[in-house]
Amino acid sequence: MRTNRSLFATGAAIALAAIMTLPSFAQDKDEHKHEDGGKKHDKVASGQPSEQEIMAMMMEMAKTGENHKLLARGVGNWTYKMKTWMNPDPKAPPSESSGTSIVKPLLGGRYVASEHTGKFPMPGPDGKMTDMDFKGMSVEGYDNVKKKFVATWIDNMSTGIMLSEGTYDADSKTFTFNAECEMMPGMKSKIREVIKITDDDHRTFEFYEDRGGTEVKTMEIAYTRKS
Repeated sequence: MRTNRSLFATGAAIALAAIMTLPSFAQDKDEHKHEDGGKKHDKVASGQPSEQEIMAMMMEMAKTGENHKLLARGVGNWTYKMKTWMNPDPKAPPSESSGTSIVKPLLGGRYVASEHTGKFPMPGPDGKMTDMDFKGMSVEGYDNVKKKFVATWIDNMSTGIMLSEGTYDADSKTFTFNAECEMMPGMKSKIREVIKITDDDHRTFEFYEDRGGTEVKTMEIAYTRKS
């Protein structure tokens, strides 16, 4: 099975390279033919990468680097304590809950996947806040092409997939991700996530929502490593 997958991946990459180079060769054939010794030859378009060069670039973009190692620092088992501000009254105290998080490497360290399990406060049928079972999953990576950190998020309280892109500031040891989510039809909201690495065993996560042009912090999570 591994051999078949490798052959498929190689074939797909070569096909992609061929497709990418075809337009330049076709244009070159029509516009830049010349004679050499009585025979016509297609002149290679200047500045167009060869198939071998494209393959080399693809292999280079697939390599892991320091940014992937940075994400790998989060691999392990964690506990967390969470505060959420769901009450419309800004003076109301936050709801508090806790849970666990397991972070694992994927595909040779190109990505890290995390699974979060715990309780999440939500309004019940009577309008009062109640703790509901919560499960969420994310995949994070560093895109060598975009030169940005990228992430996905899914959970059991929605059916959408949130996509985000971010940066890392080495001086403050802080990731900043930006995304857009639509929890209700026609109600899109800009999201900002701030992840600060205190040390190898502690980090914090802050979740901000844009509400009518005003950014509001609605969630804060403190993580502590178990192993």
